[in-house]
Amino acid sequence: MKITVLTFSACLLLSAAAIAQSQMPTPGPDVKKLDYFAGTWSLDGDIKPGPMAPQGGKVTETEKCEWMQGNFYLVCHTDFGGSMGSGEGLSILGYSTDDKTYTYREFNSWGEFEDSKGAFDGQNWTWNSDEKTNGTAWKGRFTMKPASATSYSFMFEMSTDGGTKWMTVMDGKASKK
Repeated sequence: MKITVLTFSACLLLSAAAIAQSQMPTPGPDVKKLDYFAGTWSLDGDIKPGPMAPQGGKVTETEKCEWMQGNFYLVCHTDFGGSMGSGEGLSILGYSTDDKTYTYREFNSWGEFEDSKGAFDGQNWTWNSDEKTNGTAWKGRFTMKPASATSYSFMFEMSTDGGTKWMTVMDGKASKK
């Protein structure tokens, strides 16, 4: 028993020494691409009549995104309103080095949760998700086309057939304040 306790104690000391000598990690170039979204954005969109919103209508958002300490995750607070009502959301953007993909997780005051995987092709951002509404599974795709450092157009599409046919649910423009 004494050998086990001594061995365990020695391992703890060596681990603590290794951690003390290692440097804090720093974000890589893929994470730094998310800096485009840092700041306060105003979004104006049109919801198309369809299964998600029979009447369609306008939607507006104000989104404020700031880097979390360490600059690995961008935390965004959103206020939204429109023909379907108003609410607020919290989202976190990051990059998974293990999966080589961008991540987006959102929670909002309507009780909704979104988990998307994203890619940047050098010009456009594309975020894909698997969704479920009232027991019906569907795929979501949110595409952002930057026009400048302070503006982009966006389109949200859904597919109920696994990703073969896409229907536009919403589109619009965003600008940085």
